[in-house]
Amino acid sequence: MVAAGEALGLGYGGISRVSRACGLSRVTITKGIQELQAEPLAVGRIRRPGAGRPQLTDRDPSLPQAVEALVEPLARGDPVSPLRWTCKSTRVLAKELSAQDHPVSHEKVAQILRSMDYSLQGNRKTEEGDDHPDRDAQFQYLNEQVRRALAAHRPVISVDTKKKELLGNYENQGRQWHKAKTPVHVNGHDFPDPSVPRAYPYGIYDLGRNTGFVNVGTDHDTSAFAVASIRGWWRAEGRRLYGPSRQLLITADGGGSNGYRRRLGKLELQKLAEETGLSLRVCHFPPGTSKWNKVEHRLFSFLSSNWRGEPLRDYETVVRLIAHTTTAKGLRVTCRLDRRQYPIGRKVSDEEYASLHLKPHSFHGEWNYLLQPRQKQL
Repeated sequence: MVAAGEALGLGYGGISRVSRACGLSRVTITKGIQELQAEPLAVGRIRRPGAGRPQLTDRDPSLPQAVEALVEPLARGDPVSPLRWTCKSTRVLAKELSAQDHPVSHEKVAQILRSMDYSLQGNRKTEEGDDHPDRDAQFQYLNEQVRRALAAHRPVISVDTKKKELLGNYENQGRQWHKAKTPVHVNGHDFPDPSVPRAYPYGIYDLGRNTGFVNVGTDHDTSAFAVASIRGWWRAEGRRLYGPSRQLLITADGGGSNGYRRRLGKLELQKLAEETGLSLRVCHFPPGTSKWNKVEHRLFSFLSSNWRGEPLRDYETVVRLIAHTTTAKGLRVTCRLDRRQYPIGRKVSDEEYASLHLKPHSFHGEWNYLLQPRQKQL
């Protein structure tokens, strides 16, 4: 536009002189002169109206609805959609839309989906069953028990068993830095086989000290194994840190080897109370809320992060990776290997269960209870 203005000011021969001076072509300068001499554009526009192809959605207004009907067939009331059981990639969607007289490219399908607030998303683990009507009340009760124990400088631990891990040259999710094009090669399949050894990491997280203790079992994840892990933590760390304390608060989920219905777990806890002289106060999370347990996101999440992309080839690898887990907040983890046998199928008789010194709390006694040494009452 500046060159065109100079050419106009020079008059006849100005276009050639400006072209030689600045290197712009005569055609470009001529177009600039035409724009300068044309009627001004309307406010807010940078081009004159017209020209260019109309938007695809303007020519085919029903296209967005057709795309959504394929992506969310049930939400759109179409349970017999042709893509009901098909991976809905943009190329597959574009092919099906073209067959329905909506010719469109896969890139345009992606644009339409983004304009309708769709995005690529994976699954999220949140659904664990129906909510119990007293779920929130149990959370409040459990939090109050923890608050009181910590205020009194009594030990509070959160316990659970991490997902069992296959040992061997198997894929482990995640990525680590390596030289370009030198990935770690692992087995192409990881089908479960009884002969493949497994690791059962049982975690104990100390809420007051931000420390973790992991007992890696090699046999079965039973209630006996769970209590043996707590016993190992007390002997290795708890007794030294909380020697004067005579009470221990344990928060656990409501199922698995820590389940509140497990008679064997309560029997083993009674034995632990007799051995240590501790009064064991147990509070279970309500059904369907195990992910709220502190050990899950204060300990297990960092274990998974530390060994991401690393094949767990043997027990030594598992123990060393767990023991070297740290966080910016100062988490320290102790790990040991437990090769003892924990047979499954152990039944607790009514007589054994009746002999327990078990005192349910007034609020949901099935979730909250106290196990004391028989020779001592609180």
